[in-house]
Amino acid sequence: MPITPTYPGVYIEEVPSGVRTITSVATSIAAFIGWAKKGPVDRAQRITSWQDFERYYGGLDRRSYLGYAVYHFFINGGQDAYVIRLVSANATAASVATAASVTLNDRLTLTAKNPGSWANDYRISIQARADEPARFRLAVVYFRQEGDSVTEEVTVESFNDLSMNPNDRRFVEAIINNESSIIQAKVVGDETPASNPNPSPPLVDGTPPLVNGTDGPVLEPNTLDFERALISPTDGDADSRDLLDDVDLFNLLCVPGETTADKLATLQQYCRSRRAFLIADCEENATLTSLENGPNSALTGVDSINAAFYFPWLYAPDPLQENRPKAFPPCGFVAGIYARTDVSRGVVKAPAGTDASLTGVVGVKVPLTDRENGILNPKAVNCIRNFPVYGTVVWGARTLNGNDERASEWKYIPIRRLTLYIEESLYRGTKWVVFEPNDEPLWAQIRLNVGAFMQNLFRQGAFQGKSPREAYFVKCDKENNPQNTIDQGIVYIDVGFAPLKPAEFVIIRIQQIAGQIAV
Repeated sequence: MPITPTYPGVYIEEVPSGVRTITSVATSIAAFIGWAKKGPVDRAQRITSWQDFERYYGGLDRRSYLGYAVYHFFINGGQDAYVIRLVSANATAASVATAASVTLNDRLTLTAKNPGSWANDYRISIQARADEPARFRLAVVYFRQEGDSVTEEVTVESFNDLSMNPNDRRFVEAIINNESSIIQAKVVGDETPASNPNPSPPLVDGTPPLVNGTDGPVLEPNTLDFERALISPTDGDADSRDLLDDVDLFNLLCVPGETTADKLATLQQYCRSRRAFLIADCEENATLTSLENGPNSALTGVDSINAAFYFPWLYAPDPLQENRPKAFPPCGFVAGIYARTDVSRGVVKAPAGTDASLTGVVGVKVPLTDRENGILNPKAVNCIRNFPVYGTVVWGARTLNGNDERASEWKYIPIRRLTLYIEESLYRGTKWVVFEPNDEPLWAQIRLNVGAFMQNLFRQGAFQGKSPREAYFVKCDKENNPQNTIDQGIVYIDVGFAPLKPAEFVIIRIQQIAGQIAV
C-alpha cells in the first residue's frame, strides 16, 4: 500500500515485483479403474507404492486385471496413482457386494468399512475396564480358520476407554468411525443417556465374527459399468459427478483389459475434458489381420488426440501361479514407461524406443517382424516388440489420431502430452489474473510470468529453434485485447510453441565415392 507522507524524513515503501512463478504440474499420475476384492468404493484412493495397493485393496486377485496392472505400473517406474474400485451395486444382479457386520447384544452394530468377503476373517473382542465398568476396550482381531484349526489370530486394531454414551468424549461411534480402517460403529437399541447416563458396554462371550460379507459378481473386463459405478454417493444427487472429478490432478487413465470401443470412446472424451491421456488396450486375441485396418473407428474421432492404442498383450510371471507366464493387458506396463521416461528424459521424450524396455515381461503374445510393424504403425497402432539385445520394448509413439491419412498435428504422443502439460500448468498458474484490472500493467505481468515459464522449457530443450524467438511466443497486449473484449471482462493470452517431433524413421544414406587419383 502506498505510504502517505506526514512528516519530513525518509520513508521506505516495498514495491511488488510482479513476479508470480508458474509451477510445473506433474505429468505421470495414473488412475486405474477396475474390480477389486476389497478397498474403498466411495472415493479414488491415492497410492504411492505397490505396498499401498496391497494394504488398501488386498493385492493380486486372479479374478481381476486391476491389481496386476497396478503392480506392472510400479515395477516399470510408476510412482503415483489413484485407484477406483468398482463393485456390483445393481439390485437386479444375481447378488450384490455387501459389507460384513455383527450386532453385539442388540446394542452396537459394527460393519466393515467397505463391501467384500475379506471382512469375514475379522472378529470383535470387547472387555470392560475393571475400575470403571462403563468404559471398555474394543479390539479387531484377524482370525483365519481352516477346518477346525486356527491358522492365524492377530489383533490388528485396538481402541481403549470407549463409552456407549454419545455425550462422552470417547463415544464409541466417534472414535471407531474416525480412527478405524476396518470397521464403522453404530449404536442401536432404546437405552439413552437420559435413562442411563453411564450405559454399560455390550459385553459378549468369545470373539464374534463379522459375517455375511460378499464380493458380488466379479466385474470382468468389458463388463465394467464404469459410467454408473463411478457416480459419487452424494445425497439426493445421483448425477452429480464421477469419482475422478474429486481427484485434483491425474494425467494417465488405465482400465486394464477394457476393449469395448464405445466405452473407450467415452473414456477418451472424459480424458480430453480433464487434460489427461488414455492408454488403451487391444483385445486379448487381437492379431495382425484384425488390426491391419487400424483400431475400431469409434476410437479415432475428435477425442482420439488424448489416447494411444497398444498391441499386443504381454506374457509376464503370475505370482499367484508359481510365476508361470500369463497374458496381461499392456496398459499397466506402458503407464510405468510413461512415468519412467518423464522422470529420466522429460515429457518431450516419446515413451518408446530402446530406453523403453519393459520390466517383468517374458514375451509378447504376438511377435512382430519389421514388415508387420510397418503395416500397423501408419494405422496408429503402437506395437510392442521383442529385440534380442534390448528385450521387450515399446516400439510406437502415436496417438489414436496418428493415422498417416489424417495428417494430424497431434500425430505423436510427446507433442500431445507436452501440450497438455503446458495447458495444465498455465491453467493453474494464472488464476491470480482473475478480477485484476484489465490493462497494460496486468498484460505486462502476464507476459513476464508466462514468458518465464516458456523460457525455462526452452532452456530444457522442449522446443525447436536456436533462440526463444524461434521456439515460442507469448502475446498479451492491446492488439489481442481490444476495448470490446476488455468491456466483456475478457483477457486473451496467446501462447505458441514449436514442438520437437520424435525421429520415428532413421534413414542412413550410403554411397561410394571415388578415391584420390594420382596425377
